Amino acid sequence: MKQGITYSQAGVNINAGNELVRRIKPLVENTNRQGSMSDFGGFGGRFDLRAAGYVDPILVAATDGVGTKLRIAIDSQRLETIGIDLVAMCVNDLVCQGAEPLFFLDYFATAKLSVDEAERVVAGIANGCRQAECSLIGGETAEMPGLYAQNDFDLAGFAVGAVTREQMLPRKIQVGDILLGLASNGLHSNGYSLVRRIVSQSSLHWEAECPWEEGTLGEVLLRPTRIYAATMQSLLADREVIAISHITGGGLTENIPRMLPADLGAEVDLSVWKLPAIFRWFADQGPISKAEFLRTFNAGIGLVLAVRERQADQISDKLQNMGEQVWQIGRVVDGSGVSYKGTLF
Repeated sequence: MKQGITYSQAGVNINAGNELVRRIKPLVENTNRQGSMSDFGGFGGRFDLRAAGYVDPILVAATDGVGTKLRIAIDSQRLETIGIDLVAMCVNDLVCQGAEPLFFLDYFATAKLSVDEAERVVAGIANGCRQAECSLIGGETAEMPGLYAQNDFDLAGFAVGAVTREQMLPRKIQVGDILLGLASNGLHSNGYSLVRRIVSQSSLHWEAECPWEEGTLGEVLLRPTRIYAATMQSLLADREVIAISHITGGGLTENIPRMLPADLGAEVDLSVWKLPAIFRWFADQGPISKAEFLRTFNAGIGLVLAVRERQADQISDKLQNMGEQVWQIGRVVDGSGVSYKGTLF
């Protein structure tokens, strides 16, 4: 008679999954906001729009991952902040529609579940949700031996926000509108396949001293993506912003046109802001052409706002008083695409 085989022997540990749920429950509950309905661990997360103050909202949804930045986090075992990146990549997209982030769900898939590692990742996700003022209302942990390499895992996130009909973005953009650039704090979560290629060619490793600032290379490259959601809510409520672009994959070149109508383009003056040292190092090491650089990296600009020219100075001052670095980087023009003047490097 054949001896019985268990799911655990096949590589899936249900007890480990249950232990992870037990550990992360307080992290999840700590992200509760108005509208949250505490039922973590059920078949689906629930959220009360009426309790959040909405009567006739438009729902906006976004999903994303963190790209190959995750490879650096896994290889260096610095897992505490990659979850912040996951939240940021989703909720910053919601803001571009004028939406307030309401809730978030995550997907964590791995070959063999390490409860300790997964808890560190989820703690980062919860941190990101608190920064974005949205609730982590659920998620999925999948243990899939044979599909992922040993000690590897993948992350995906899903965010939902809401906006009233009259506050939806973009609104009518016109020639002469000013483009405000809000500072990024580094690479954010884009361009990392090229980053890893250049680092490999340089013979550096993640524990090496960073060539352009204090700290190890791994620490600096894993600085989490900035979350702009909370900062933007007061501007959105006052209807001072016409359109917003999140500068992610495709850089300034491909993301600014996403907020513009087909018959309008943008002129950007690259000499207005100073290129952060992290970008200058990679541009030099590549070397990377200007065109390739501007469609790969954010170049130090994480968010671009379109505002009326008469309000540009006032909105810039307000943002600076809220702790943002902001520059008037260009304007809306006739045509299409993005044209550049000046130089970054």
